[in-house]
Parts: sequence; C-alpha cells; structure tokens
Amino acid sequence: MSIGDEGVSSHKLQAHKISETLISEAEVQKRVAEIGAQINTDYPNPEEPLLLVGVLKGASIFLTDLVRHITRPVEFDFVALSSYGAATESSGEVRVLKDLDAAVNGKHVIIVEDIIDTGLTLRFSYLIENLLGRRAKSVKVCVLLDKPSRRRVEVPIEYRGFEIEDKFVVGYGMDYGELYRNLRYIGVVELLDS
Repeated sequence: MSIGDEGVSSHKLQAHKISETLISEAEVQKRVAEIGAQINTDYPNPEEPLLLVGVLKGASIFLTDLVRHITRPVEFDFVALSSYGAATESSGEVRVLKDLDAAVNGKHVIIVEDIIDTGLTLRFSYLIENLLGRRAKSVKVCVLLDKPSRRRVEVPIEYRGFEIEDKFVVGYGMDYGELYRNLRYIGVVELLDS
C-alpha cells in the first residue's frame, strides 16, 4: 500500500520505521535517465508540442528529474488529486484539488505519476479522458512505481520505472503523513503495533 498526498497528517502518524531500501538512489537515477532517453526517441520532432503533467505532490521530484533528461523542447504543468482522504488505502473517490494552467489542445501529453496501484486515481480522476476531451493530440502515462497486484482498473502505462510488490513505500516524492518525500531512495515503511 502507499499513502496519498491527502493522507494522515504527521502529528497523527502510527508508530513506524523505514525497514528497508527497496530501490537505491543510483537505481532510481539510472532508470529516470533511461525513461527520459525513451521519451526523446518517441518524440523526436521539436516542432510537435510536448506537455508533461505531473500529479502533485508525489510526482514532483520524479517529473523534475525526468525533464532534465529530455533534450527537446518540453512544457510541464501539475494537477493535484486526492483519492485517499484520511486513509492508508485508496477510497476510489477522487477529488480534483488543482487543475492544469497549461492549454492541452494539439499537444502530446504525458501524465507523470509517482505510483499506480489500484489505477483509480488516473482512470476516474478524469485525467486521461479529460485530456483527450480537451483535444490533446495524444495522452500517455509515465509512472515511477507500478503495483500491478493491487490493480482494480487497468491503466495503459507506456513508461514504467519499476514494478514493485504490494509494499508501503516512501521517498523520492512519496510520503507518509507528509514525511520522507525528501529521501533520495525508495524505502519501505513498516507500521509498528502501538
């Protein structure tokens, strides 16, 4: 499982510890560079507008590092969504907290997400359908972490960083009660009995 951006506030956290490093900083950086190189290959024409849409807050660090590896002109923007409320698992009810500022019409769009588990955030948040409805030339999904064992809705993922087991992860933008986003690696959080 993972915690969403609208998860538990840090003063109400259950006792926990980071029990292991799941993906090292070096592994993360190598894979982000590889994804950036693939995007360069897939979108070689600098005359075709390319917009990366980061899903806040978790994807902010991933998107920032990713755009540094894209050598063609690229625009980026952010949306903020919530599908967790105060729980540690997705409720399936998605709220749009911040919409795009950038125009989408005629642009290739890549949605950049930190993690996909159930698939509900991307599918029912309107992102894919709404971006196509706004006349995006194409919409693709780029995700750092994929947890297929928790999938409830299929999401077409064109760019995948790592496939992981169903573990509660933090770091590289992902949090537990707003903590640990600053970790340079992906760690596993173990909740302790109180």
